[in-house]
Amino acid sequence: MPLDSIEINRAPVLTLWIAVVANVQGHDWDGSLTIGKAFAGLNAQQKGRTLGIFQLKESRGKPPKKHGLGEEFWIHICGRGIPMKNLEVGGRAVVRDKPIEPGSVESYLRKAFGDSLAAVREAMEELAKACDPDELDVKAFGLYEKFRPRIASGRRGWGQKGKLDLAVIKGLAARPPA
Repeated sequence: MPLDSIEINRAPVLTLWIAVVANVQGHDWDGSLTIGKAFAGLNAQQKGRTLGIFQLKESRGKPPKKHGLGEEFWIHICGRGIPMKNLEVGGRAVVRDKPIEPGSVESYLRKAFGDSLAAVREAMEELAKACDPDELDVKAFGLYEKFRPRIASGRRGWGQKGKLDLAVIKGLAARPPA
């Protein structure tokens, strides 16, 4: 029986989508998983601050730190900087001074998506590959906003599950934005 939709939180959907985008842009899959997890985490922090769920640490009038996070370099994906570190196995996104483990991200996604993971990843890959490679980075977040699960606005929606409709993702892939 084909999968039509899944009830899921937005965070794993964003994690998987950004991982797919990073992979299509040339990052290996393990590195892409860490980029997706870092991006989704940074996005959640920003949204949590906007909603007043998280408080911004006191900066004493200083600009926020953009280095000293254990990074060796930064990549930019969908307009957001992601701190990275080169390891023997490849580039990995870092949180504080620790590289994100791709295996933990894979486990997180398997738990969140269950048996639907392969079908959702395939649909997302079709969408990412249908886009002009030079414009994918610019359009990727806007595409996510078109297919992400719908939830209540504001604080009420925080952590809520919504319906991820694969037909919407497949429809976007069939008619990629110009």
